[in-house]
Amino acid sequence: MVDNKGVRVLTIDDSKTMQGMLRKVLEGAGYDVIQGGDGVEGLEVLQAANPPPKAVITDINMPRMDGFEVIEAVRKLDQHKHLPVIVLTTESDPEKKARAREAGATGWIVKPFSTESLLAAIRRVTA
Repeated sequence: MVDNKGVRVLTIDDSKTMQGMLRKVLEGAGYDVIQGGDGVEGLEVLQAANPPPKAVITDINMPRMDGFEVIEAVRKLDQHKHLPVIVLTTESDPEKKARAREAGATGWIVKPFSTESLLAAIRRVTA
């Protein structure tokens, strides 16, 4: 088993259920999880985080600031411009995937997700 202790992951999702699932899966694999309830809160949590996260998982469809805007905002922050951002969404539209990639997304996972695929993606981007 890989030691993920101390590897911090920020999840941004407006669904309390999804936040709970992500926390359970990631903490179960040894990750340190911090969370934001939408894009605005997620960016605030990111900028206040010490130590900073090694990866961000964001939903696309959220109030106040959607996932595309989150990715663009993260890419504009000097200290986080290379931070891996994985999109976790119900969307499977190729145009939205392309838009996320253009914004700077590192990966794309469609909900419902398997625990294995999520953890494999996080391991890949934080290794």
